[in-house]
Amino acid sequence: MKPAKIAVICIAALAAVGLALVVRAMGSPGREPAASVAAAVEARPMAKVLVAARDLEPGRRLADADLSWKDWPVEELNPLFITDGSTPLPAKPEGAAAENAAVDGTAKDKPTRDEARAQAVDRAMKAAAELNGPGAKADYIGAVVREPILAGEPIVARKIVRAGDSGYMAAYLEPGTRAMAIRVTVETAAGGFILPGDRVDVLMTREIKNNDSGAGPRFTTATIMRNMKVLAIDQSTRAAEDEQAVVGATATLAVSERDAELLALARSEGDLSLVLRSYADTAGPSGHVPGAVRRGGERQGSVVKVYRGGGAPQDVATP
Repeated sequence: MKPAKIAVICIAALAAVGLALVVRAMGSPGREPAASVAAAVEARPMAKVLVAARDLEPGRRLADADLSWKDWPVEELNPLFITDGSTPLPAKPEGAAAENAAVDGTAKDKPTRDEARAQAVDRAMKAAAELNGPGAKADYIGAVVREPILAGEPIVARKIVRAGDSGYMAAYLEPGTRAMAIRVTVETAAGGFILPGDRVDVLMTREIKNNDSGAGPRFTTATIMRNMKVLAIDQSTRAAEDEQAVVGATATLAVSERDAELLALARSEGDLSLVLRSYADTAGPSGHVPGAVRRGGERQGSVVKVYRGGGAPQDVATP
Protein backbone atom coordinates (compact mmCIF):
# COMPACT_ATOMS: atom_id res chain seq x y z
CA MET A 1 0.00 0.00 0.00
CA LYS A 2 1.26 3.40 -0.92
CA PRO A 3 2.26 5.82 1.86
CA ALA A 4 -0.22 8.42 0.59
CA LYS A 5 -3.14 6.02 1.06
CA ILE A 6 -1.93 5.13 4.56
CA ALA A 7 -1.82 8.82 5.50
CA VAL A 8 -5.35 9.39 4.20
CA ILE A 9 -6.67 6.40 6.17
CA CYS A 10 -5.02 7.66 9.41
CA ILE A 11 -6.42 11.14 8.96
CA ALA A 12 -9.91 9.73 8.37
CA ALA A 13 -9.65 7.54 11.48
CA LEU A 14 -8.55 10.46 13.64
CA ALA A 15 -11.40 12.58 12.31
CA ALA A 16 -13.91 9.84 13.10
CA VAL A 17 -12.60 9.50 16.65
CA GLY A 18 -12.74 13.28 17.17
CA LEU A 19 -16.28 13.46 15.81
CA ALA A 20 -17.35 10.67 18.14
CA LEU A 21 -15.92 12.50 21.14
CA VAL A 22 -17.70 15.70 20.17
CA VAL A 23 -21.03 13.91 19.77
CA ARG A 24 -20.59 12.21 23.12
CA ALA A 25 -19.80 15.50 24.87
CA MET A 26 -22.86 17.16 23.39
CA GLY A 27 -25.14 14.29 24.31
CA SER A 28 -24.16 13.93 28.00
CA PRO A 29 -25.00 16.92 30.36
CA GLY A 30 -22.20 18.18 32.56
CA ARG A 31 -22.30 18.15 36.34
CA GLU A 32 -21.78 21.89 36.72
CA PRO A 33 -25.09 22.97 35.10
CA ALA A 34 -26.94 20.37 37.19
CA ALA A 35 -25.34 21.73 40.33
CA SER A 36 -26.35 25.27 39.37
CA VAL A 37 -29.95 24.20 38.81
CA ALA A 38 -30.03 22.41 42.15
CA ALA A 39 -28.66 25.51 43.88
CA ALA A 40 -31.27 27.68 42.22
CA VAL A 41 -34.04 25.33 43.33
CA GLU A 42 -32.77 25.21 46.89
CA ALA A 43 -32.34 29.02 47.20
CA ARG A 44 -34.93 30.54 49.58
CA PRO A 45 -36.35 34.00 48.90
CA MET A 46 -35.41 36.42 51.70
CA ALA A 47 -37.01 39.65 52.89
CA LYS A 48 -35.59 42.51 54.94
CA VAL A 49 -37.23 42.61 58.39
CA LEU A 50 -36.83 45.45 60.91
CA VAL A 51 -35.33 44.11 64.17
CA ALA A 52 -33.87 45.51 67.37
CA ALA A 53 -30.12 46.14 67.13
CA ARG A 54 -29.80 45.90 70.92
CA ASP A 55 -31.89 45.06 73.98
CA LEU A 56 -34.59 47.72 74.34
CA GLU A 57 -36.21 48.47 77.67
CA PRO A 58 -39.70 49.97 78.13
CA GLY A 59 -39.80 53.77 77.94
CA ARG A 60 -36.83 54.03 75.57
CA ARG A 61 -37.24 56.35 72.63
CA LEU A 62 -36.01 54.61 69.48
CA ALA A 63 -33.04 56.06 67.62
CA ASP A 64 -31.51 55.02 64.32
CA ALA A 65 -28.82 52.96 66.11
CA ASP A 66 -31.52 50.91 67.89
CA LEU A 67 -32.90 49.46 64.65
CA SER A 68 -31.44 47.37 61.83
CA TRP A 69 -32.55 45.25 58.86
CA LYS A 70 -32.21 41.46 58.98
CA ASP A 71 -32.67 38.85 56.24
CA TRP A 72 -35.72 36.69 56.94
CA PRO A 73 -37.13 33.76 54.92
CA VAL A 74 -40.19 34.91 53.03
CA GLU A 75 -42.19 31.79 53.85
CA GLU A 76 -41.63 32.44 57.58
CA LEU A 77 -42.79 36.05 57.56
CA ASN A 78 -45.36 37.08 60.13
CA PRO A 79 -47.94 39.64 58.97
CA LEU A 80 -46.95 41.80 61.95
CA PHE A 81 -43.31 42.04 60.87
CA ILE A 82 -42.05 45.29 59.37
CA THR A 83 -40.30 44.91 56.00
CA ASP A 84 -38.62 47.37 53.68
CA GLY A 85 -41.02 46.48 50.86
CA SER A 86 -38.21 45.59 48.43
CA THR A 87 -39.00 41.86 48.17
CA PRO A 88 -41.68 41.07 45.54
CA LEU A 89 -44.58 38.79 46.33
CA PRO A 90 -43.86 35.12 45.56
CA ALA A 91 -45.67 33.60 42.58
CA LYS A 92 -48.58 31.34 43.33
CA PRO A 93 -47.85 27.64 42.78
CA GLU A 94 -49.05 26.25 39.49
CA GLY A 95 -48.53 23.07 37.49
CA ALA A 96 -48.69 19.91 39.59
CA ALA A 97 -50.64 21.49 42.44
CA ALA A 98 -53.22 22.92 40.05
CA GLU A 99 -53.56 19.61 38.22
CA ASN A 100 -54.09 17.74 41.49
CA ALA A 101 -56.76 20.25 42.46
CA ALA A 102 -58.55 19.70 39.16
CA VAL A 103 -58.44 15.90 39.51
CA ASP A 104 -59.42 15.77 43.17
CA GLY A 105 -62.71 17.57 43.73
CA THR A 106 -62.13 17.87 47.45
CA ALA A 107 -59.06 20.00 46.82
CA LYS A 108 -61.33 22.90 45.95
CA ASP A 109 -62.65 23.00 49.50
CA LYS A 110 -59.40 22.12 51.23
CA PRO A 111 -56.23 23.54 49.62
CA THR A 112 -53.11 21.45 49.42
CA ARG A 113 -50.18 22.04 51.71
CA ASP A 114 -48.26 23.91 49.03
CA GLU A 115 -51.27 26.08 48.22
CA ALA A 116 -51.94 26.88 51.89
CA ARG A 117 -48.29 27.79 52.38
CA ALA A 118 -48.28 30.03 49.33
CA GLN A 119 -51.50 31.73 50.44
CA ALA A 120 -50.07 32.41 53.90
CA VAL A 121 -46.94 33.92 52.40
CA ASP A 122 -49.07 35.99 50.03
CA ARG A 123 -51.16 37.38 52.90
CA ALA A 124 -48.07 38.12 54.96
CA MET A 125 -46.36 39.99 52.17
CA LYS A 126 -49.48 41.97 51.30
CA ALA A 127 -50.01 42.94 54.95
CA ALA A 128 -46.38 43.98 55.30
CA ALA A 129 -46.55 45.97 52.09
CA GLU A 130 -49.67 47.80 53.27
CA LEU A 131 -48.20 48.67 56.66
CA ASN A 132 -44.69 49.49 55.53
CA GLY A 133 -42.92 50.60 52.43
CA PRO A 134 -39.46 51.76 51.43
CA GLY A 135 -37.93 53.86 54.18
CA ALA A 136 -40.13 52.33 56.88
CA LYS A 137 -37.24 52.44 59.36
CA ALA A 138 -37.40 56.23 59.49
CA ASP A 139 -41.10 56.02 60.33
CA TYR A 140 -40.31 54.22 63.57
CA ILE A 141 -37.49 56.46 64.82
CA GLY A 142 -38.83 58.39 67.79
CA ALA A 143 -41.31 55.70 68.80
CA VAL A 144 -41.37 54.63 72.45
CA VAL A 145 -40.85 51.04 73.57
CA ARG A 146 -43.89 49.70 75.42
CA GLU A 147 -42.67 46.14 76.15
CA PRO A 148 -39.12 44.72 76.41
CA ILE A 149 -37.56 43.82 73.03
CA LEU A 150 -34.47 41.60 72.78
CA ALA A 151 -31.63 42.17 70.35
CA GLY A 152 -32.45 40.57 66.98
CA GLU A 153 -36.17 40.36 67.76
CA PRO A 154 -38.49 41.70 65.03
CA ILE A 155 -40.17 45.00 65.82
CA VAL A 156 -43.97 44.66 66.04
CA ALA A 157 -46.58 47.35 66.55
CA ARG A 158 -47.88 46.06 69.89
CA LYS A 159 -44.48 46.51 71.55
CA ILE A 160 -43.94 50.13 70.55
CA VAL A 161 -45.96 53.33 70.50
CA ARG A 162 -45.47 55.83 67.73
CA ALA A 163 -46.29 59.53 67.87
CA GLY A 164 -49.99 59.90 67.23
CA ASP A 165 -50.82 56.41 68.49
CA SER A 166 -53.07 55.88 71.48
CA GLY A 167 -51.07 55.91 74.72
CA TYR A 168 -47.95 57.54 73.25
CA MET A 169 -47.61 60.25 75.90
CA ALA A 170 -48.13 57.83 78.80
CA ALA A 171 -45.46 55.53 77.36
CA TYR A 172 -43.04 58.40 76.77
CA LEU A 173 -43.24 59.78 80.33
CA GLU A 174 -40.49 58.70 82.69
CA PRO A 175 -41.48 57.00 85.98
CA GLY A 176 -42.67 59.57 88.52
CA THR A 177 -43.26 62.20 85.84
CA ARG A 178 -46.55 63.86 84.95
CA ALA A 179 -47.64 65.72 81.83
CA MET A 180 -49.36 69.06 82.34
CA ALA A 181 -50.50 71.57 79.72
CA ILE A 182 -50.67 75.33 80.06
CA ARG A 183 -52.09 77.90 77.69
CA VAL A 184 -49.62 79.86 75.61
CA THR A 185 -49.64 82.51 72.93
CA VAL A 186 -47.00 83.82 70.56
CA GLU A 187 -46.03 86.42 73.17
CA THR A 188 -45.87 83.98 76.10
CA ALA A 189 -44.02 81.23 74.18
CA ALA A 190 -40.94 83.08 72.91
CA GLY A 191 -42.55 84.00 69.62
CA GLY A 192 -43.23 80.37 68.72
CA PHE A 193 -39.57 79.32 68.83
CA ILE A 194 -40.21 76.86 71.67
CA LEU A 195 -40.34 73.35 70.17
CA PRO A 196 -40.96 69.89 71.63
CA GLY A 197 -37.85 68.73 73.45
CA ASP A 198 -36.69 72.23 74.44
CA ARG A 199 -36.13 73.36 78.03
CA VAL A 200 -37.94 76.38 79.44
CA ASP A 201 -38.45 78.43 82.59
CA VAL A 202 -41.97 79.30 83.74
CA LEU A 203 -42.70 82.85 84.85
CA MET A 204 -45.81 83.98 86.73
CA THR A 205 -47.08 87.57 86.51
CA ARG A 206 -49.71 88.58 89.02
CA GLU A 207 -51.27 91.67 90.52
CA ILE A 208 -50.35 92.50 94.11
CA LYS A 209 -52.44 94.38 96.57
CA ASN A 210 -51.66 98.03 97.17
CA ASN A 211 -52.74 99.68 100.39
CA ASP A 212 -52.67 103.06 98.69
CA SER A 213 -56.18 103.40 97.27
CA GLY A 214 -55.11 106.24 95.02
CA ALA A 215 -52.36 104.33 93.32
CA GLY A 216 -52.89 102.21 90.24
CA PRO A 217 -52.53 98.40 90.09
CA ARG A 218 -49.09 96.94 90.64
CA PHE A 219 -47.78 93.72 89.17
CA THR A 220 -44.92 91.43 89.99
CA THR A 221 -43.21 88.70 88.00
CA ALA A 222 -41.13 85.82 89.31
CA THR A 223 -39.67 82.56 88.03
CA ILE A 224 -41.62 79.66 89.56
CA MET A 225 -40.28 76.71 87.49
CA ARG A 226 -36.84 76.19 86.01
CA ASN A 227 -35.42 73.92 83.32
CA MET A 228 -38.71 72.21 82.50
CA LYS A 229 -38.87 69.89 79.48
CA VAL A 230 -41.44 70.62 76.78
CA LEU A 231 -43.17 67.39 75.76
CA ALA A 232 -45.49 68.78 73.11
CA ILE A 233 -46.86 71.91 71.49
CA ASP A 234 -50.56 71.31 71.03
CA GLN A 235 -50.61 67.63 69.95
CA SER A 236 -47.23 67.66 68.18
CA THR A 237 -44.55 65.75 70.07
CA ARG A 238 -41.87 66.24 67.43
CA ALA A 239 -41.14 69.17 65.17
CA ALA A 240 -40.51 68.70 61.47
CA GLU A 241 -36.91 68.62 60.28
CA ASP A 242 -37.04 72.06 58.66
CA GLU A 243 -39.46 73.59 61.20
CA GLN A 244 -37.99 76.43 63.26
CA ALA A 245 -41.09 77.79 64.96
CA VAL A 246 -44.43 76.39 66.10
CA VAL A 247 -47.37 78.56 67.09
CA GLY A 248 -49.68 76.61 69.36
CA ALA A 249 -52.37 77.18 71.94
CA THR A 250 -50.97 74.86 74.62
CA ALA A 251 -47.58 73.64 75.78
CA THR A 252 -47.30 70.33 77.63
CA LEU A 253 -44.53 70.15 80.24
CA ALA A 254 -42.99 67.22 82.08
CA VAL A 255 -43.44 67.88 85.80
CA SER A 256 -43.29 66.01 89.09
CA GLU A 257 -46.39 65.45 91.20
CA ARG A 258 -45.60 68.41 93.49
CA ASP A 259 -44.65 70.62 90.55
CA ALA A 260 -48.03 69.85 88.98
CA GLU A 261 -49.82 71.05 92.10
CA LEU A 262 -47.80 74.25 92.32
CA LEU A 263 -48.17 74.92 88.59
CA ALA A 264 -51.95 74.53 88.84
CA LEU A 265 -51.99 76.96 91.76
CA ALA A 266 -49.82 79.47 89.96
CA ARG A 267 -52.04 79.23 86.89
CA SER A 268 -55.03 80.30 89.00
CA GLU A 269 -53.16 83.19 90.63
CA GLY A 270 -51.69 84.88 87.57
CA ASP A 271 -50.56 84.70 83.98
CA LEU A 272 -47.85 82.21 82.98
CA SER A 273 -45.15 82.70 80.39
CA LEU A 274 -42.47 80.38 79.03
CA VAL A 275 -38.86 81.47 78.62
CA LEU A 276 -36.67 79.42 76.27
CA ARG A 277 -33.38 78.21 77.72
CA SER A 278 -30.14 77.78 75.79
CA TYR A 279 -28.92 74.27 74.99
CA ALA A 280 -25.80 75.11 76.96
CA ASP A 281 -27.92 75.90 80.03
CA THR A 282 -29.97 72.71 80.39
CA ALA A 283 -27.72 70.66 82.67
CA GLY A 284 -28.92 72.18 85.93
CA PRO A 285 -31.70 70.93 88.21
CA SER A 286 -35.30 71.18 87.08
CA GLY A 287 -38.47 71.81 89.03
CA HIS A 288 -40.14 74.51 91.09
CA VAL A 289 -38.25 77.36 92.68
CA PRO A 290 -38.41 76.91 96.48
CA GLY A 291 -40.66 79.48 98.09
CA ALA A 292 -42.02 80.85 94.82
CA VAL A 293 -45.51 79.42 95.35
CA ARG A 294 -47.10 78.06 98.51
CA ARG A 295 -49.61 75.23 98.66
CA GLY A 296 -51.84 77.11 101.06
CA GLY A 297 -52.92 79.47 98.35
CA GLU A 298 -50.78 82.38 99.47
CA ARG A 299 -47.62 83.44 97.79
CA GLN A 300 -44.66 83.31 100.11
CA GLY A 301 -43.08 86.70 100.69
CA SER A 302 -42.69 89.47 103.17
CA VAL A 303 -44.04 92.93 103.90
CA VAL A 304 -41.78 95.97 103.87
CA LYS A 305 -42.46 99.54 104.87
CA VAL A 306 -42.02 102.14 102.15
CA TYR A 307 -41.58 105.83 103.02
CA ARG A 308 -42.55 108.31 100.34
CA GLY A 309 -41.97 112.07 100.66
CA GLY A 310 -41.75 112.03 104.42
CA GLY A 311 -45.30 110.77 104.74
CA ALA A 312 -46.61 107.85 106.69
CA PRO A 313 -45.03 104.49 105.83
CA GLN A 314 -46.93 102.09 103.62
CA ASP A 315 -46.87 98.28 103.89
CA VAL A 316 -46.00 96.75 100.53
CA ALA A 317 -45.95 93.00 99.91
CA THR A 318 -42.89 91.66 98.11
CA PRO A 319 -42.74 88.46 96.13
